[in-house]
Amino acid sequence: MDAQIFWDQTGANSCWHGVTTVVMGNCGFTLAPVRDDERALVVRNLERAEDIDPAALAAGITWGWQDFAGYLDVIDALPKGINYAAQVGHSALRTWAMGERAFEQEATPDDIARMAGQLEASLRAGAFGLSTSRSEHHETSDNRPVASRLASWDEVVNLVGVMSDLGVGIFEGGSEGANDSDPAVRQLAFERMRDLAVNSGIPVTFGIIATKSGGRQSLDLIDAAAARGGRIIGQSHCRGISVLLSFKTKLPFDLLPEWATFRALSLAEQLRQLHDPAVQDRLEQAAMAGDYSAWRGIGAMPRKPDFEGIRVYENGLPPNPSVADVGRARGISPARAMIELALETELGQLYIQPSLYPQDPEILLEVLRHPRTVMTFSDSGAHLSQIADSSIHTYLLGHWVRDQHAFTLEEGVRMLTLAPALAWGFADRGLLREGLVADINVFDPTTIAPAVPEVVYDLPAGGKRLEQKSVGFAATLVNGVVTIRDGKPTGARPGRLVRNRLAR
Repeated sequence: MDAQIFWDQTGANSCWHGVTTVVMGNCGFTLAPVRDDERALVVRNLERAEDIDPAALAAGITWGWQDFAGYLDVIDALPKGINYAAQVGHSALRTWAMGERAFEQEATPDDIARMAGQLEASLRAGAFGLSTSRSEHHETSDNRPVASRLASWDEVVNLVGVMSDLGVGIFEGGSEGANDSDPAVRQLAFERMRDLAVNSGIPVTFGIIATKSGGRQSLDLIDAAAARGGRIIGQSHCRGISVLLSFKTKLPFDLLPEWATFRALSLAEQLRQLHDPAVQDRLEQAAMAGDYSAWRGIGAMPRKPDFEGIRVYENGLPPNPSVADVGRARGISPARAMIELALETELGQLYIQPSLYPQDPEILLEVLRHPRTVMTFSDSGAHLSQIADSSIHTYLLGHWVRDQHAFTLEEGVRMLTLAPALAWGFADRGLLREGLVADINVFDPTTIAPAVPEVVYDLPAGGKRLEQKSVGFAATLVNGVVTIRDGKPTGARPGRLVRNRLAR
């Protein structure tokens, strides 16, 4: 959302799913601090890791700041349909303090001192915390780690110490090893996070993937920190992070020579040629017998196709058939089924790639029910043409509350309102109570659900993104003003920048 706010005043896709306040600056990626002659460095952190087209950034952003305080002032002045709070991104701090060296080496004591000074100023200006990424899935476009991944753990501890000294902020850390299959690697990552929370007194949050190998261990970590006086908040998903595939975006077959030549054509020409059965035959054969070893499986990129796992995105809520199911029903291969479905929708059909870390349904419910987790792991403004996870809120209400009866309606609403407000220190919202911010959703619990996404081309410079709306909302109010009525924006812009208590 850090960049999107400059060209999208509504706050899509979050606004379509009842979200009224977002926290920007996740995974260590922000547009500030930044020196005027080094803007390309912050773009380098964002473009591949978060699937944001540099052309869209260049066309859509009017740069007018260097430090984070200046960035907040610019955001404060922009018209907004929802409320925004911001964290400082570790990668941006590193490039501001170190320049090109941020992508090559650990920081010196002087570098860390510069970062600490800028972080303190950012917090005093109203930033809500610090975020970082140490995930192997975050790389630059030239296959190097993003800047925050070069940081030593001592650097992280020093920066969190700034928040500890001020008594404000939250640390969001995507710790390396947290989802590793090796228990010893996971244990080291968890011990670091536990000790950081206990020793700093600052709330620590990270994403929990509810796998059989690591889901319960993550909950054990949270409980162990609490037993020692620390506070760790687990961010949970409610369905599993899934990459969306399509002819309009990316497919698992794109790296195959036969497909690469075809996919280099315009979409109109691809559609025209796909009507030729001979072209379908050739592409089908290549897809079914292809060598997929070049796919690295990084982040939200396509992977070798698992035809039993790839789902046809027909419904906003389960069930959705696999492409293998469709192929069997039609008496054709799953690759041919994907081609036929695309043809039938003028290339618009989306497919759901199974999660890189499959979640176990039983463990997922344990994670969602844990008192120290928050259901908010959504990538709402990132991976624009790859992931559409802003809909996890309506998915929770439609699937887990209504269809599965795993939670009462009251529990589901609390998970989306008061729980995240308390986690991030928003004392003025999250409840319907006189004197609090009037952020309100009016919805029908019998119909609430995500809609099926579609690819749209409304980014600056004609860039593409996934748009996913919802059904079941009568109205959304932000700060007491109706911003969306019956699924359509009213044009009102009552959103505000929310600053921490030091800046109020």
